[in-house]
Amino acid sequence: MDNCTGNLLATAILLSAIIFYRKLICCKLLSSYTTPRLPLGTLGWPFLGETLDFISCAYSDRPETFMDKRRLIYGKVFKSHIFGNPTIVSTDADVSRSILQSDAKTFVPSYPRSLTELMGKSSVLLISGNLQRRIHGLIGAFCKSSHLKAQITCDMQKYVQESMKSWSEDHPVYIQDQAKNIAFQVLVKALISLDPGQDMEFLKKQFQEFIAGLMSLPINVPGSRLYRSLQARKKMVNLIHRIIQDKRSSLDSSFPKDIAEIWLSDASQQLTDDVISDNIIDLMIPGEDSVPVLMTLAIKYLSDCPTALQQLTEENLRLKRIKENLEEPLCWRDYLSLPFTQNVITETLRMGNIIIGVMRKATKDVEIKGHFIPKGWCVFTYFRSIHLDEDAYDSPCQFNPWRWQERDTSGSSFTPFGGGQRLCPGLDLARLEASIFLHHFVTQFRWAAEEDCIINFPTVRMKKRMPVWVKRRRDNSCSKPKH
Repeated sequence: MDNCTGNLLATAILLSAIIFYRKLICCKLLSSYTTPRLPLGTLGWPFLGETLDFISCAYSDRPETFMDKRRLIYGKVFKSHIFGNPTIVSTDADVSRSILQSDAKTFVPSYPRSLTELMGKSSVLLISGNLQRRIHGLIGAFCKSSHLKAQITCDMQKYVQESMKSWSEDHPVYIQDQAKNIAFQVLVKALISLDPGQDMEFLKKQFQEFIAGLMSLPINVPGSRLYRSLQARKKMVNLIHRIIQDKRSSLDSSFPKDIAEIWLSDASQQLTDDVISDNIIDLMIPGEDSVPVLMTLAIKYLSDCPTALQQLTEENLRLKRIKENLEEPLCWRDYLSLPFTQNVITETLRMGNIIIGVMRKATKDVEIKGHFIPKGWCVFTYFRSIHLDEDAYDSPCQFNPWRWQERDTSGSSFTPFGGGQRLCPGLDLARLEASIFLHHFVTQFRWAAEEDCIINFPTVRMKKRMPVWVKRRRDNSCSKPKH
């Protein structure tokens, strides 16, 4: 009996164990079907992840190859580990658009540590919530105003003409340097009403030192790149604080002349001097980086495409003759009314990818179009792969401004200025400045460009600063440039 009882007990225990493990296995299988899975991909090496591979591709003439190799294996949305964080990379237009348009409670900005230290804790690039919406809204409203567009047009024409008068036919003109000098002065005037002079030169020098550290190693010790950039930032803040204090004592809230006065007139009391200074410095970046590079790349692509250059020149010479016959100065509406010029700028933005993408961090688990993004993971929406996607564009690596004659720029496959609540508020001003520069360049000069190549990391720029040999036009005729 004892043996029988023992056998029965052993059998019962065994059956119970089998039933228990069957239930456990069923639960595991069920959870695998009901819990979203991470996108495919690899996290690379411990600690380093795939950062070194990403950077090595970024320095090449085809930086999108890092993404292309993984898209072929894993699809347009995949996981990786770059810049010290596990990251979901999106090269899918619809997924990226959904991320960009998500509310601030789902995704918050996430950038390398060196950039976050330099931007300042109140930077509109980094903050979220009411303060971000307030600052962004005030900038956007001012940037859309006809008053600012008229001022930008007047200043841009003035600085372009002053610059071009000094160009010599006996020496190369470095377009990138000229464009930076012009755009920085125009933007600083719109931000704090600072005219060219000693303070402008000081600000320009310190800003160049500051921006050099945005993508540096996060090592803040005397002598390091980050340390020198932080010291430059302190000097800029001191100058801007002094300008803000002068403005406070003589502020006319009924007619603000610049963005600083718009913020000083705000009744919310959220915009302290420190908040204003942080964001004035942030907004100088387009004047030193993105807008001048847009102008420079447009000249690069036009130099390589004589047919596009001829059509753009004819369009601008035609406008110039019309305005001269009417004895009217060009206004901002005239520049933005040139359809082929706008198509050239659009195509330059698509091919140039001055902003390669944006980085966000998920504040909670989220699923977008079947792709699971865990809380705490970064998301990198990589614009370059989308803009050069063969599924979206025919011959995507070919400069073809004519593709925009019947194509809408509002689609999800064209996002050079970002999107959603953080859409760049100065997008129309960037187009306006580029239009003015191109108009005066092609109507005053013929040119031959020297060989130069585009560097894409850490920022987009020309390796030799885009040297061209210019020859002044003696009439309004339009012939092909002599190379």
